[in-house]
Amino acid sequence: MGSAGNPITIAGIHSVRAVLTHDGEGVLEVWLEDRRRDRRLAEIAALAHETDVAVRRVVRTRLDSAAAGANHQGVLAWVRAPTARSETDLGTILGNTQGPPLLLILDGVQDPHNLGACLRTADAAGVQALIAPKDRAVGLTTVVCKVASGAAQTVPYVQVTNLSRTITALKERGIWLIGMAAEAATSLFETDLTGPLALALGSEGKGLRRLTRERCDLLVQLPMFGTVESLNVSVATGICLYEALRQRSR
Repeated sequence: MGSAGNPITIAGIHSVRAVLTHDGEGVLEVWLEDRRRDRRLAEIAALAHETDVAVRRVVRTRLDSAAAGANHQGVLAWVRAPTARSETDLGTILGNTQGPPLLLILDGVQDPHNLGACLRTADAAGVQALIAPKDRAVGLTTVVCKVASGAAQTVPYVQVTNLSRTITALKERGIWLIGMAAEAATSLFETDLTGPLALALGSEGKGLRRLTRERCDLLVQLPMFGTVESLNVSVATGICLYEALRQRSR
């Protein structure tokens, strides 16, 4: 593998297909297991050739080593590490969005596995952008990108210097801001999520910061009937986004 900054690996058939489809220019090389000749790997090879990406056949042990424990399914892509977008990029993204936008705001998530999982769910739910502050947040690390399995390349990750100011700007564009808070009186499932929407979730332990909470139009909670007090932020994100998707698909 040649030098190209600090490339990262994306493993698995679905993830490699997604990154080739949505960010072909960012893919440096695709590795396929040399002993496999099934249809799904052939489709990956054809897609790589369509996007002028080199394909290399390698032994399984090399795939295992490069994938570092990930389930590669005989397929691995070397890709350029994605970079965060800016507030200016966010304006462009919103300007090009067809229909009511659906945005995800993560206020201070520091666990890379949580951010990677949130990116995957955001991709699956059709989120236009994931917005996070530059300070006290994890950013697009190698671990984040690996956990995201291609979604770090497909979902714009927008880092902002002043999250409160960005939220105000979103509201001026007619986007409704809904924040998750355990003590809120209103349930997520009783809330209209069909219009232009940004869902805001806080860090693993502290939740939304005070200024973020104050900028939200509405605070809602997930009903909790057991003994645990809160859910992992990536689990809560999945529930919130798919409730929004369910409502918006009716």
